[in-house]
Amino acid sequence: MSGKLIVCPTPIGNLEDITLRVLAALRAADLIACEDTRRTGALLKNYGVSGKLVSYYEQNEKARSAELVKRMRDGDVVALVSDAGMPLVSDPGFVLVRACVAAGLAVEVLPGPSAALAALVASALPADHWRFAGFLPRKRSELERAFANQETLVAFESPRRVAASLAVLAELDPPRPVAVCRELTKLHEEVVRGAATELAARYAKEPPRGEVVLVVGPARAPTELDLASALEAVRTLVESGAKPRVAARVVADLTGASANKLYEALTA
Repeated sequence: MSGKLIVCPTPIGNLEDITLRVLAALRAADLIACEDTRRTGALLKNYGVSGKLVSYYEQNEKARSAELVKRMRDGDVVALVSDAGMPLVSDPGFVLVRACVAAGLAVEVLPGPSAALAALVASALPADHWRFAGFLPRKRSELERAFANQETLVAFESPRRVAASLAVLAELDPPRPVAVCRELTKLHEEVVRGAATELAARYAKEPPRGEVVLVVGPARAPTELDLASALEAVRTLVESGAKPRVAARVVADLTGASANKLYEALTA
């Protein structure tokens, strides 16, 4: 009989946030694959759970996934955990889940703590349409494209880079609403809400401490004047030798305008 993989989210700060289902799964598993055996070992000890641990992290994902798939084919139940939160969400696990699916093995995902969702709700920004970006990009051009998103943006950020990232946003759109959520569920949890320009100045003076999730309100839809400027930029690129569709797509990524509308206006 084939075994299965159980994906188990763990607390992002407060140990009491672990669920009863996750504890039951960890107790029943034949093997627990985890990012850091010491950190997971401390969590298990806190709840009196004993289990066989094996390391599973970014550098050994491919080789370890093959080993774990073989164990599951032999009938073992493997629990996958990361250091905190839901595995695969900016944490290892993708390679293993894909390998299990390819091998026809069952994958069970248990609900639980998520820093991204906690920050989104705490931000008081629109949650009906939103996008998770993982860690914010370092290159300015990529960062500008991320901030051009017309949905609420949720992203992880290093506390040392919060001020720099917000400074870029403040240049692009000073009044854009932002929430800086740090140390969620922990003793010093803090959610600071305000305009991009205000928070950029605040954190330029004193960077935040601890783990940070940024939530950025959606970019405003382009106005007719914006579209005219964007169309002029497309024409300039085309005159320089770019293909119309490629030029429209590039300008759309930078401005938030519709690539289809820009192309249609260009060829009208």
